[in-house]
Amino acid sequence: MKGGVVVNRKVATWVRVGATLAMFALPLVALALTNPTIPAGIGGRPVTLSEIEDIIRLIAQFLILISVVIAVIVIIWGGIVWMTAGGSDERAKLGKGIILKGIFGAAVILGVGVILQTLAGIVTRQFLQ
Repeated sequence: MKGGVVVNRKVATWVRVGATLAMFALPLVALALTNPTIPAGIGGRPVTLSEIEDIIRLIAQFLILISVVIAVIVIIWGGIVWMTAGGSDERAKLGKGIILKGIFGAAVILGVGVILQTLAGIVTRQFLQ
């Protein structure tokens, strides 16, 4: 009987998750079905490919900047853990591991930045000019 209780809890959890998702998703479906009307005098111009490119580039640069800042904070935190080990080999090893993970994360982030810049140059045909 104990196994049945665990299964019932899992089912109840999935039912709650599904109900919560449906609660948030159904209004979106209802809004998608309506036909919005644009008031007179409000118009706009179409979005160009260069504007989309600029927006994507700004978002990517922002995310890379934030990620590099986080990586530097992790490296500093690892240094603090290592310096405050106080002769504990376990804490020193933990600090070294945190520093190495921070350096690896920073390298991955900068690699992603290089890849994004290269792809942007290829897509915009400015790579070999």
